[in-house]
Amino acid sequence: MKKTSTRLADGRELLYYDRRDDRVRDDPDRRPLDAVSTASELRRDPLLGDTVVVASHRQGRTYLPPADACPLCPSREGRDSEIPAADYDVVVFENRFPSLAGDSGRCEVVCFTSDHEASFADLTEEQAALVLEAWTDRTAELAELPQVQQVFCFENRGAEIGVTLGHPHGQIYGYPFTTPRTALMLRSLAEHRERTGGRNLFDDVVRRELADGERVVLEGEHWVAFVPYAAHWPYEVHLHPKRRVPDLRALDDEARTEFPQIYLELLRRFDRIFGPDEPPTPYIAAWHQAPFRGEAAADRAEFGLHLELFTIRRTSGKLKYLAGSESGMSVFINDVPPEAAAERLREVASK
Repeated sequence: MKKTSTRLADGRELLYYDRRDDRVRDDPDRRPLDAVSTASELRRDPLLGDTVVVASHRQGRTYLPPADACPLCPSREGRDSEIPAADYDVVVFENRFPSLAGDSGRCEVVCFTSDHEASFADLTEEQAALVLEAWTDRTAELAELPQVQQVFCFENRGAEIGVTLGHPHGQIYGYPFTTPRTALMLRSLAEHRERTGGRNLFDDVVRRELADGERVVLEGEHWVAFVPYAAHWPYEVHLHPKRRVPDLRALDDEARTEFPQIYLELLRRFDRIFGPDEPPTPYIAAWHQAPFRGEAAADRAEFGLHLELFTIRRTSGKLKYLAGSESGMSVFINDVPPEAAAERLREVASK
């Protein structure tokens, strides 16, 4: 992999990740851009104890432009985009409309491929491996920023999820705090350790799923994917490395090599859940990594890196809405038994 760092016309950082070492990335950004202006504010909820990001400047962000005006496609004659080069493998750049910026953290965009019509599932194993390298590199660099406590790599796919750009891409958030979801996991981790005399919760969950087998969707030598026992979403899969590590940086070479095979197969199965004539399945793919600093970092060695992949589509043509119980009380009601979801995801395996 070759990494090249450059700057866009407004000063934002842009990084090219290339499979070939001889690629030269010196195309200038010729757009007359004004400096990025952000108005993010972090507000703590005194009742729930969590943090809300107020980011009013994001109201003007680009919204579902036509393909020929996509800001994530390579630049071409007569149309300059966020990526000055005429082609690319993987690109990461600072978001022009960030939820978090400066002392409040950092937001980046990850373009998985220059092909506007592709999806992550269409990537080759070599391309997917390069995305994993980019995620890992950004995790390592953002972990060095004093204002960042936790790094979150994720992909929103599909208009139903709220995606505003159709180009295959994801995002990376560097939070200046430990997220509520991670804090809950760390609390459960500590309670389990206390209750069991020192056992690790992540290890026990993976061990139980492997022993039971009913909810295992896909298993390799170094990764296992399963529908969790108490899945929140209609179709939800958790992907764990069999050797527990706290974050992407700690994955060994064997796990990195196998990851593209396992992950691409999972994504392709997701697109087959509802049948061959259905539109692509909307999903969120979310990496959970241990915090780097702050009080929560005390248990980072015990944390288990994993990816959670889920869809809000519960059946053909119908979405799972977060209504009264979910939105008002954070009590999920799942319409699809996890065992049935796992069976379906095994049925649609690639031939």
